[in-house]
Parts: sequence; C-alpha cells; structure tokens
Amino acid sequence: MERPNRFLTRVLLDGPPGRPMGDPVEAHLPDPGRLRELLVPGRRVWVRPVPRPSTGKPKRRTRFTLVLVETPDRSGWVSVDTTLPNRMVGEALAEGRVEEFEGWCLDRAEVRHGGSRFDFRLVRHGEPLFLEVKSVTLVEEGRALFPDAVTARGTRHLKELAELARAGIATAVLFVAQRADVREIEAARSIDPTFADALATARQAGVAIYGRRCRVSPEGVELLGPVPVL
Repeated sequence: MERPNRFLTRVLLDGPPGRPMGDPVEAHLPDPGRLRELLVPGRRVWVRPVPRPSTGKPKRRTRFTLVLVETPDRSGWVSVDTTLPNRMVGEALAEGRVEEFEGWCLDRAEVRHGGSRFDFRLVRHGEPLFLEVKSVTLVEEGRALFPDAVTARGTRHLKELAELARAGIATAVLFVAQRADVREIEAARSIDPTFADALATARQAGVAIYGRRCRVSPEGVELLGPVPVL
C-alpha cells in the first residue's frame, strides 16, 4: 500500500485463487487524517468500486474508494469513511435509537446557527440541541484518541458549542469510534493540546460529551453502545 497524498492510496487487488496480484490500483481515501498506524505496507484493506458516472457528469480519477483497513493486530477492521458516522447517527436519531438523546427529536442535519454550522439540531418542547459528531479511528491499547492530527476546525466547533451552552442552549458532542476494540475515548493531548483544552473547557461550560463504538466488518458497520469519554 502507498499513500501519495492525503486523499489517495495505491493498493493491490486480490486476484483469483492461485494467481498473483495485479498492478496497483488507485483508491480514494475519505479520511484525510494521518492514519500512520493503519496505512502501512502489507496491511489488508477493503475497497469499494465506484459506479461509472452517467453521460455528462465529470469522471472521477479513481475507480475505487478505500473503506476498511485491518487493525494492527489483524483481529478486526477499522472504517475510514469519515462520512459514515454522521449517516449512522442521523438514522439512529431519526428512529429514536440513541438513548443519550431520549426525548429529543431530530429536526435537521447540517444546520446553521449564527455564524456556525452544526451536524444536527434536535428539538424538545420547542427548545434546540446542537450536536457535533466526530469520527475516531486512532486506538492505543483500547483507548480511542481524537484527533489523530491537529484540528483547528474541531477546536472551533468546541468553542462555539461552549458559547451556546453558557447562553443556556443545549449542546453535545458525540465521538464515534469506527472500530470495536475500544474501552474508552479521550482527547489526544500529545497530538493536539489545544483541542484537549477546548474539550475540557466545553465540558465545564455544560456541553454534554458522549462516546460510541462500532462493530465493523466487510458485511457492514453497526453503531454499538456507549463508551466513556475521559
């Protein structure tokens, strides 16, 4: 496996049994994070073929999207589709399957409030709750760490949510670890101390902080139960 840039990988596809692998193919990488412990030569991955665009639509450079990477100990899989947590959480909220938000109803996704845009707005008795969802892939000895690279955008989201919380508006952050080998989630202070400080400040301001993990396999990804966020 090679990674020429943040959004591109080169991988070898399995051939028929008994035949060698062919030439490398390019696959789009949805996760721009560092992923240094995952994207290493020899690691197994799953790629999804991309349908050819219909007439008149621009062609993609790559025919595949990389969606799963084997864990370092080869015991499971990690989803690297950063758009997936929002889709899963959105569906679960719409169906009332997220007990952390029991009594709240999903109002809208990708909603603007003031100068900010948040992933979801929920409502209860006419009052809003603004929710941000963060995708987590980095795990060290059962601890899921976010972020795996400095995130000015993530820090800004926390500061904006903290301001809303101080004004008496309900706010929350939900960290979704896209792998099953997770006992707890915490801010990766060694990678981004500014984000870690902003998370602590947001919690003190009244922002609710939640965590979930996922069951990941080539058959699909399932949102599992809560894990603590330290």
